[in-house]
Amino acid sequence: MEANEFDVVHEESACAVRCRGELAGQSAVRLRDQVKPLFGAGKRIRVDLSDVTFMDSLGLGVVVTLYVSARTAGCHLEVVNLSQRVRDLLSVAHLLSLFEPAGQSTVKMP
Repeated sequence: MEANEFDVVHEESACAVRCRGELAGQSAVRLRDQVKPLFGAGKRIRVDLSDVTFMDSLGLGVVVTLYVSARTAGCHLEVVNLSQRVRDLLSVAHLLSLFEPAGQSTVKMP
């Protein structure tokens, strides 16, 4: 993902983040650096991965780190619209159960 290949839409008590392209290497780090400051107690963050074409172990690590950091901050992070490839990666890493409820739904992003 290039620097502009994810969009953040701010709402009153929530934020929506739509990712496109590859979530690997520096793009994963940029995503973490953009999303982590959004955390706030009671806030809801939705990360939409429907347009992610590839995710490597760093991308996976960033998604899990964001999930854990959000919970620690009292924030609710949802990862939605998982492609079969991303779902398989989470399954192999035994992490799919963390994201399964939100990952099953198709959510329209603004």
